[in-house]
Amino acid sequence: MKIKKGDKVQVIAGQDRGMVGEVKLVMPRSNRVIVEGVNIRKKHEKPNQLNPDGGIVNKEMPINASNVKLSEKKAAGKKKATKKGGKK
Repeated sequence: MKIKKGDKVQVIAGQDRGMVGEVKLVMPRSNRVIVEGVNIRKKHEKPNQLNPDGGIVNKEMPINASNVKLSEKKAAGKKKATKKGGKK
């Protein structure tokens, strides 16, 4: 897997197509990544010590790594997505 934690990626498939965010977590065994601000779902949580009230929480859920591609900044400040994102 060429995507690492901290990389800027663009979503190329799914309902969040076109969004750009930073990779927060990479799961190479399941080929999934968690991208900041992408694939947000509501999760019902029971009360616990950290969250005594419980309730509904917005969480970023993992998406398949094949649905994202690396993006890089150009000198002019425009963002352009790349397939490989590295040197040859």
